[in-house]
Amino acid sequence: MLRGLCLPRPWRPLWARGCASDGAAGGPEIQVRALAGPDRGITEILMNRPRARNALGNVFVSELLEALAQLREDRQVRVLLFRSGVKGVFCAGADLKEREQMSEAEVGVFVQRLRGLMNDIAAFPAPTIAAMDGFALGGGLELALACDLRVAASSAVLGLIETTRGLLPGAGGTQRLPRCLGVALAKELIFTGRRLSGTQAHGLGLVNHTVAQNEEGDAAYHRARALAQEILPQAPIAVRLGKVAIDRGMEVDIASGMAIEGICYAQNIPTRDRLEGMAAFREKRPPKFVGE
Repeated sequence: MLRGLCLPRPWRPLWARGCASDGAAGGPEIQVRALAGPDRGITEILMNRPRARNALGNVFVSELLEALAQLREDRQVRVLLFRSGVKGVFCAGADLKEREQMSEAEVGVFVQRLRGLMNDIAAFPAPTIAAMDGFALGGGLELALACDLRVAASSAVLGLIETTRGLLPGAGGTQRLPRCLGVALAKELIFTGRRLSGTQAHGLGLVNHTVAQNEEGDAAYHRARALAQEILPQAPIAVRLGKVAIDRGMEVDIASGMAIEGICYAQNIPTRDRLEGMAAFREKRPPKFVGE
């Protein structure tokens, strides 16, 4: 059971088969842990493929898909945080060395898997946060764009650089970047393959927060964790329904979006947490939400 991860244990793999791995010391490339104590409810996904700078290879993608499938069923996950175990890198994008060995048909199948992975991240029921403490290029930035919130170190380097490799973004970048920044700016960044610092990305609205990097190289992670801590006390069902209302509403006209909001609101009315929130307000005390 994933709930056991709430114990103060080290990182744990959620996917293991007889495949070669590029993780640290031959270990898993994707590891998961749920935090305990006051951080209970925050679950972290650690990307740990140092020799390939967390490139999106077959094993990496399979492990991440499996982790997401398991975590999706765990109602104890209130915030999911993506971070890197490789100093100076969040995710360097697609594994082009692997891709060189693929046929054209195999490339098409793999890119479809990548697109499915990003869709799974975007559709994850709880809020997701990307902590970018280093390079987030190509598919690495597409992974971050699939998250709800993004935090970057000021020294991080972000960009959809596919056109500089004879490619175009194929894992959601052409769709999510315009929705984030607007069409004209997204076109400029994709057409030029421009790289941005974390500070520049924050100025454009690509990331929610930027922070000066520390000696340990994990400043963005700590800021992302603090952001997750702000979400934890809130009613989890209301937060999840708010995510649904925003995500689905942004894809339709405003009248349809208002109808979606109404459906989500109606689903929240019968919850115990709504009654608890009203009682806490009346009694002038902090609410104690339980996710029911």
